[in-house]
Amino acid sequence: MEACFFKKVKELESLSVLEGIILTNVEADGWLSGHATFYGTNQDPATLGGACGYDNTIHSGFGVNTAAVSSTLFRGGEACGACFQVMCNYNTDPKWCLRGRSVTVSATNFCPPNNNGGWCNFPHQHFDMSMPAFLRIARQGNEGIVPVIYRRVSCKRRGGVRFTLKGQSSFNMVMISNVGGSGDVKAAWIRGSRMRRGTWLAMHRNWGANWQSSVDLRNQRLSFKLTLVDGRALVFSNVVPSTWGFGQTFSSRNQF
Repeated sequence: MEACFFKKVKELESLSVLEGIILTNVEADGWLSGHATFYGTNQDPATLGGACGYDNTIHSGFGVNTAAVSSTLFRGGEACGACFQVMCNYNTDPKWCLRGRSVTVSATNFCPPNNNGGWCNFPHQHFDMSMPAFLRIARQGNEGIVPVIYRRVSCKRRGGVRFTLKGQSSFNMVMISNVGGSGDVKAAWIRGSRMRRGTWLAMHRNWGANWQSSVDLRNQRLSFKLTLVDGRALVFSNVVPSTWGFGQTFSSRNQF
């Protein structure tokens, strides 16, 4: 896992015992400090795929507990699909924070600079959460900003990794979603069934969770190899049949 996951941070002051877990030693537990807001009350959480390219966060396997994250956390799209455990800092804001409550959110969007009063500007570590997720840790009625502590956690997904095929002719773009483990893909490769055995083509991140290659692989079975940010790797052999078409989504049987 990337070094930033284990980066030493200053000890948060005056944290109490939360649900039996002593959080005074945040360095050992990997907790970092940040802030959180929430999306508009009338916005459908399923539409919050935004800068990661998820057409529908529900169909992509993320549910409603999602967040747009600031540039420090977004890392140019590499964080798409990553999971964060977020807890409202009750000691700092007892009026609006729910004591001892936490929620695990998936990063599915980018909170751009100069949004939310500048809280998404570099180097702030900010979560603009879906309303259902925000209300798991903060009281209803607060439309402002709350202090939080957060840490990276493993993503627990239902079913296999999903590959949505986009593009046209020799331009292949694949949206990769519902990834377990660290959740964020570091590198991706593709192989067509007509290619020489053992040959893999490196894909390049187009934007967010969308990866591209420029080889015509139509009418071939497709396999993928993924490496996550935490270093784990898996091969998904023949997950896409030769009869595939652009716009279709295929789910693997294996998962991180």
